[in-house]
Amino acid sequence: MALIGVFDSGVGGLSVLDEALRQLPQHDYIYLADSANAPYGEKSSDWIAKRSLTLCGYLASKGCDAIVVACNTATAEAIKQIRETLSIPIIGVEPGIKPAAMQSQNNIVGVLATETTLKSDKFNALLNTLPNDCQFIRQAGAGLVPLIESGNADSEETLELLAKHLEPIQDAGADTLVLGCTHYPFLRKGIRKLLGESITLIDTSEAVVRQLKRQLENLQEVIPTVQHGAVLFLSSKNEESLLMMAQDLMSADLTSHAVEARILGEMR
Repeated sequence: MALIGVFDSGVGGLSVLDEALRQLPQHDYIYLADSANAPYGEKSSDWIAKRSLTLCGYLASKGCDAIVVACNTATAEAIKQIRETLSIPIIGVEPGIKPAAMQSQNNIVGVLATETTLKSDKFNALLNTLPNDCQFIRQAGAGLVPLIESGNADSEETLELLAKHLEPIQDAGADTLVLGCTHYPFLRKGIRKLLGESITLIDTSEAVVRQLKRQLENLQEVIPTVQHGAVLFLSSKNEESLLMMAQDLMSADLTSHAVEARILGEMR
């Protein structure tokens, strides 16, 4: 079986880990949450790149066969450098604006993401490859990640802030909404409450894990020997809180896996 690293600034990447455990439960996982420094969207590009490379290097040193950078901001700022430095498969995440453009019926697509992601060269280069007849309503979700990180994804405070951020997208008449941060799938309930069931939500977790699966198929030495592998949760802030959040936010049955949570020591 493979050892797969999943890295995020906090708990957002749990949405990707959840999908990975659904599609590929037989492998072992290390989920690394840099919660002491979350959210990354408020950090400088240079800091994000250096920190992301350090943490992915740590996961590689622990024997990971592949790493998922399950953070849109880290992917936008650091994925190229990480791939150039590490020799194992590195899978990133990016807002699903291409499938959104293909699925939209009225060619009006909302994109809810961090400010850093929306301003990144990687995002704008992707945007420039898409048809001009599709209108993208870009909205930074400032303040949402800290609320999710603190366990308040379903609170009234979060719903009020979410309503404020979604207003321009709703006013523009978007029929499709891209969840451009791995934290945002945990806001589905609030989004549905505010926008209804008719709007199409684009979450790229499934596509990311399919890409991970393809990469693992190229590693011939990876032969699963169990149905459910082990999951190690590492946090730079509070490992018990991370485990509780995982149990609360994820739909996967973690009791089927050998689960452990540890604190991540200071990285240099």
